[in-house]
Amino acid sequence: MASSSKANLAEQDEGEEAEEIEHFNDFTLASSWERFISEIEATCRQWLADGPKRLREKGAVHLDSSDNIYKVKSELKNAAKIYSMEYYFEIGGNGKIADWDCTLHDLQLCFGVKEFLVISPQSASGVVLDAPEATKLLSAVSIALANCSSLWPAFVPVHDPSRKAFIGIQKMGTIFTRRFEADRIGSQVPIKFMHLEGLYELFVSKFAYCMSDHSMHLFRVHLLMKLTYQTLSNDEDNYDDIQEADTENAESETSPGCGNPNRKHWDDDCPWNEWYSAEDPVMGFDLVVTWSEKVVESSLEMAEMENASPHEAEKWILAPNLYPNLDSSKGDRIGFASQLHLLVNALEMSFEAPFIEDFVSVENPGSDNLESTMVIPPPTVLDRVLKDLFLEDPQLPDFAKDEHKSSRAIKGAPVESLFAQFCLHSLWFGNCNIRAIAVLWIEFVREIRWHWEESQPLPKIPANGSIDLATCLINQKLQMLALCIGKKRELNEEFEDCIGTKDNASANMEVITTFCLVLVPLLLRVLLQLIKMQEVNKVGDESSSFHARSQAFDEKRDSLLTPEGFNGSKTVESKFSANGQDVHSADKSTLDSIRGGSAGPVGSMMLLKLCQSLHAPFTQSAPLMTEDMHEERLRAIETFGFSFNFSAQLERETLSSDMSAFKAANPGAVFEDFIRWYSPRDWENDKSEAKGPSTDLTEGMNVDWPPQGRLSRRMSESGNFWRKIWDEASILPASEQKPLLDPNREGEKILHYLETMQPHQLLEQMVCTAFRASADTLNQTNYGSLKEMDTKMDQLYLTMASTLRPLQVNLLSNTSDTIEDLQRLCVVFEHVEKLLILAASLHRRFRQVPRISEAIFSNYYDFYLPTMGIGLADVDTQKEFDMKLQLSQNERQVVSNMFTPPTANQSWRKVLSMGNHLNGHEPILREIIFSMRDNASDNHYASSSPRDDQQDTETYRMYTCGTSNDLRVALSIISYD
Repeated sequence: MASSSKANLAEQDEGEEAEEIEHFNDFTLASSWERFISEIEATCRQWLADGPKRLREKGAVHLDSSDNIYKVKSELKNAAKIYSMEYYFEIGGNGKIADWDCTLHDLQLCFGVKEFLVISPQSASGVVLDAPEATKLLSAVSIALANCSSLWPAFVPVHDPSRKAFIGIQKMGTIFTRRFEADRIGSQVPIKFMHLEGLYELFVSKFAYCMSDHSMHLFRVHLLMKLTYQTLSNDEDNYDDIQEADTENAESETSPGCGNPNRKHWDDDCPWNEWYSAEDPVMGFDLVVTWSEKVVESSLEMAEMENASPHEAEKWILAPNLYPNLDSSKGDRIGFASQLHLLVNALEMSFEAPFIEDFVSVENPGSDNLESTMVIPPPTVLDRVLKDLFLEDPQLPDFAKDEHKSSRAIKGAPVESLFAQFCLHSLWFGNCNIRAIAVLWIEFVREIRWHWEESQPLPKIPANGSIDLATCLINQKLQMLALCIGKKRELNEEFEDCIGTKDNASANMEVITTFCLVLVPLLLRVLLQLIKMQEVNKVGDESSSFHARSQAFDEKRDSLLTPEGFNGSKTVESKFSANGQDVHSADKSTLDSIRGGSAGPVGSMMLLKLCQSLHAPFTQSAPLMTEDMHEERLRAIETFGFSFNFSAQLERETLSSDMSAFKAANPGAVFEDFIRWYSPRDWENDKSEAKGPSTDLTEGMNVDWPPQGRLSRRMSESGNFWRKIWDEASILPASEQKPLLDPNREGEKILHYLETMQPHQLLEQMVCTAFRASADTLNQTNYGSLKEMDTKMDQLYLTMASTLRPLQVNLLSNTSDTIEDLQRLCVVFEHVEKLLILAASLHRRFRQVPRISEAIFSNYYDFYLPTMGIGLADVDTQKEFDMKLQLSQNERQVVSNMFTPPTANQSWRKVLSMGNHLNGHEPILREIIFSMRDNASDNHYASSSPRDDQQDTETYRMYTCGTSNDLRVALSIISYD
């Protein structure tokens, strides 16, 4: 068995060896050129077998210039040279040459192909400089493709790389062969080829039999034309002219007087221009004008077409040219975000010293380092900043104007306030270093002290008698100081009115001495007589005084029951004698003479002990307090516990003032009367115990007196602190009381706070205010109705509010992670700032046609959005923004106005040599596709294939691209092999 199996195996091996000998390929005799062709063929067969989708899965490279073009690459070796063969293919592409698809590859546009091969040597130039080598290389690729039955066109780059020259070939079955050739003239273009007529004759010369006069022969040449115009750049030579024309074009949209005819920069009317001038993110626009396919039969028609207006074109496509690397940060863009980043660095350094003067003093241990790295502006700059800050404006700005709805969520200061302006100036003072900030702050506080000592009002601070607790503490202190200065001015004016001028000072002193020595004792004696008269009325002889008292009392009740306009009974008046009326008048006049500071009766409320109306007194306003004063009161409550008597102790001065005013307005009032007016919830009405209305005088005239009720439990407790204050309160109207707010004391306390605050406390409030003021400034920008920009501004305010919250509650430390959060916030701010400047630039150009600005911004927003979640240093700047927007008929005129006629200063630079001018501007690029089509069944290109009977063959095709100084021509011709 073993021997038989071995024999069978031996027979099989011999049979296989015989088969191998029969199909043996002897490559030992093949030349290197044949091996090269075989290698090309193998590579092409592999690509054909894989197909586009499989090649993409295997790692085909996507071209950035197109959305659906990919390429694969393979290295080939022939003798001592190495070649690179690239296969370009589309996936799902439906771009048509007639549509001038901007995503087409250069060779696709030149020769009208879709998928193709490019083979080139791996050298420094990347082109084949030897003509025989180029022809041989193209032949090898053609043979390999024919062996694969592939219809791919193949191209070889030749000549100098700057010429962009190619030769190529494509097998179109067994009958036709298409040959390609492209070249470029880089200078000294013949005048004939600058015009459409000359280009037409160049194309006709490729197939016309008679070269004598092409104008006398008619050829049906198909023509496609595309012209590209470009707006002038915003350089210093021509920008003034552009701005003047833009102002004229926008007159219908802007009110007279709003524009500035002397503007020299594009953003002179933008809100941020007060602080910095931004580079215009829109460098210009490219206008692409395309004509639909035409059939031209003579060169005369080409001459007419050269004189045609671009407004006659079928399509207008607008492409914006944005500032290079607009979506990245190169460190050369100055704006609020860059300065805020420096302010955050200053905040981080502020923890190194306990006092702000330490950053200026030379005795500071770290002063050498500060001097070497941080520069202080000269005194002239400092004076100019202080002058701008404390410039008196007769009209206060509207602090709530154009304020964002979320702005108050940031505990800063309004953008137009004094402290906010100080923070904005600090961003640009000495490049916002800690030392420069310290110098500016010290001088700022000195200027505030001068205003205090001279009783001069503080600018940019409203003296409306209120303190905005939603702002930062420094702004609250400045508001309080402004109020103190106002009170101080009033006291000074009153004192000057009493004292008079200095010349009459001695006479005034004599008057004051006489007043004190003579009139004061006299007034005291009168007051004692009045008190004695009241005691006599209360405790006099029963027989005489009771009768007079009853008459007086009756007459008081009557006077209250018969107010002006009351329709009472006539019998009431007849019951009173003339003597009784005299007593009533005397008593009432006595009360009125004692009453002081009354604001009028409180409805129908009556006093408990006297049948008199209860009068509301004029009271002093409660003393205003800043946030730290409120916190101090809260800490006291937390320490001593909240109780009714303790709260009364905190409000002792205010309570005592109100009680004194109430006593003066209501002579004879008791503590219960004050409670009924001041704290109604502490007075419990008891109608069940009421004795009913008194009807002692007349019938039908009811008086619900005395009021029935009792004090609440907390007010009736023994040792009640309110009653103690009532007993101690003097009888003085508010006008004669000591002011609850001592302006001198509070003003000095505020200045002490500003002069001794720690650096990090100052910088924390500066950071919050600077972010808010910068955002509020940008929020004033007019960018139209861009919803994406509105959304980003809303998000920015919310992000700032959450990030700055630790600074608002004094939770920051020098080792805190908040510094890193603030630096990231600066990055977010820069993103939004760039978008907003772009939105403003687009809006001011397209006010009359907002659809254009909205479409461009929306497209750029989608392009830019992926970069906003990462740092600017990590942004991928390889991909450039490219957008094409087709314009409607009503939008063409607005875009046409952007191409202002050249001035004399501009026109001399160019000699117009091309037609189709747009407002005096020639196209910067002209692209034309000439084609000649023949029916394959009617000429010598005919074949026996039935599929060719029903279609025209593009036998000749010429693509031209260039200007008056540059011309590129690509020609493809089909021949019969």
